[in-house]
Amino acid sequence: MARSVRLVPALTAVPLALALTACGGGVHGSPGGSGVRDPYFPKAGNGGYDVTHYGLRLDYDPDAHHLTGTATLTARATKDLSAFNLDLLGLDVGQVTVGGETARWNRAGQELTVRPREDLGRDETFRVTVRYSGAPETVTDPDGSQEGWLRTTDGALALGEPTGSMAWFPGNHHPSDKAAYDLTVTVPQGLRAVSNGELRSDTTARGRTTFTWRSAEPMASYLATLAIGDFDISRSTARDGLTVYTAVDPVEKEGSRAVLARIPEVLRWAERRFGPYPFSSTGAIVDRAAEIGYALETQSRPVFPGAPGITLLVHELAHQWYGDSVTPKSWRDMWLNEGFATYAEWLWDEDHGGPSAQETFDALYDHGEKTYEDLWSFPPANPLDPAHISGAPVYQRGAMVLHKVRRTVGDEAFGDILRGWSADRRHGNADTADFTAYVEKQAPGKDFDGIWEDWLYAEGKPERP
Repeated sequence: MARSVRLVPALTAVPLALALTACGGGVHGSPGGSGVRDPYFPKAGNGGYDVTHYGLRLDYDPDAHHLTGTATLTARATKDLSAFNLDLLGLDVGQVTVGGETARWNRAGQELTVRPREDLGRDETFRVTVRYSGAPETVTDPDGSQEGWLRTTDGALALGEPTGSMAWFPGNHHPSDKAAYDLTVTVPQGLRAVSNGELRSDTTARGRTTFTWRSAEPMASYLATLAIGDFDISRSTARDGLTVYTAVDPVEKEGSRAVLARIPEVLRWAERRFGPYPFSSTGAIVDRAAEIGYALETQSRPVFPGAPGITLLVHELAHQWYGDSVTPKSWRDMWLNEGFATYAEWLWDEDHGGPSAQETFDALYDHGEKTYEDLWSFPPANPLDPAHISGAPVYQRGAMVLHKVRRTVGDEAFGDILRGWSADRRHGNADTADFTAYVEKQAPGKDFDGIWEDWLYAEGKPERP
């Protein structure tokens, strides 16, 4: 559970006379929702608008652990709005403007409620700017893992799955709302700031260096990352001029060198299996942060808490197709991320002299509970609660669902499904019903009812066919 947050009083910088002024323009809106009713994180995200772009300007002092930020969100109202919410955890808000006009605002937990001077009309594009500062927090998930703003030996590492991004910038923090990003970060000279997408510039003046990053393709906020610290940087190109940018903590340099050199090889293999790589750059961030305990598929540049092995690299790069480009509509649909990335591991082994996917499936069915105690404790499409959205059934049993589909349709048709699914939902969102409908459409005449009922939704261990 996320730690409790000091509530900021509902103050306003707008004079009372302005606060009482009636909204103009003939629009009479209602407040947007304070969440999108996600089945596991009901307060995540917000209703009434869709963000298309985040412009973030940050300045971080690691010694003082102080972050100063200005976030400008470009969004489209999906209904007439008298007010709307942003997710922001902790941090102190100094000013909020909408369309350049000072707006009223108040805080309650993670909710920053904004009341523009005039109501916003449905389909109206607007810009909201939030100026904020403070000591960004580390968030503890329901499963006990940590995310948000994580302090490291020489800087910080920002990770967001599932809700941690709200600890360092305000936004619509739910995977169903994806946007482009421009991120400008200023840090002490000698440190680097590494993020998603492409590095546009870095300049140094008066003892501080400013890095500018751009992610043009839509990205869910939980996939945004920022690593600040001392990194060895490598820039190269893969096929068709694709930029490969890696940032490695010097302590992890030797242990990471060989596996990171295989990124182009893994991508060539993945493109044959999954279709064209969906982003304009790739790479990795390897930080000295073993205590984090997990890697994350941050878009275009996955984060590893230490030198990864080839299997983990394959897993996180497969997520660029399944999870990053095709993103779940809700946190209930996590198996569409993790089941696919886990099955990518099986396929890699199968294609590189290891066990076949069928052998991996059989071993998992016969005695998988010896490794994963909770393997049969819930179905992959319906995790028990927020603490289990990253449980073994989501990963392992999710991969087993895909293998059952493969056995039903045959290898060639299954390959078409993998590539077609990533193309059909490219840079979009999908849920389990979307996937099952897609499979059935691609394989007319095949019976999938038993797979969906027994392997995807049913409790307990399915009977071996």
